[in-house]
Amino acid sequence: MLRIGLTGGIGSGKSTVAALLAQRGARVVDADRIAREVVEPGTPGLAAVVAEFGDGVLTSDGALDRPALAAQVFEDPAARARLDAVVHPLVRARAAELVAEAPADAVVVHDVPLLVETGQAASYDLVLVVETDLETRVARLVERGLSAADARARIAVQATDEQRRAVADVVLRNDGGREALAAQVDRVWTERVLPAAS
Repeated sequence: MLRIGLTGGIGSGKSTVAALLAQRGARVVDADRIAREVVEPGTPGLAAVVAEFGDGVLTSDGALDRPALAAQVFEDPAARARLDAVVHPLVRARAAELVAEAPADAVVVHDVPLLVETGQAASYDLVLVVETDLETRVARLVERGLSAADARARIAVQATDEQRRAVADVVLRNDGGREALAAQVDRVWTERVLPAAS
């Protein structure tokens, strides 16, 4: 099994790269999707978050109120660390289950936004980093509904491009549109992934 770590800052186009890799046959394990799954209503994860942060992080129908939780943890590194201590082990356990379900010869891409921040780079056979200039990332996040100030604040609390490059085996630049990005993914798939997988 070839294990690829895929990361990049918020708004860099990491999800697009994950989709392009999936089209080429990779199995994608999406940490963000798992992080949402482990705190769905009725899960032990949601109960643990409520135990840590109180009923104020729930909506009226008992789901996680993400904006309310973000308001508590975003500006407070200690609170964010408490949240991470609840959610990250659950995400890792679920990711391990998904990997165990993959065939022995699979190419498994772990889409991990905080790969650098959580010190996981050494866990992978190959680390791909998606990089995009700051203003493009801010514009993409504004299109998703964030204010420019919120977008910059979220980018600021993540690892820097330099920190990501330090652990990267391959850096994919995403400044030239989907076709240019797909061409880079093709090259990585042909030159790095297929030889390593075989």
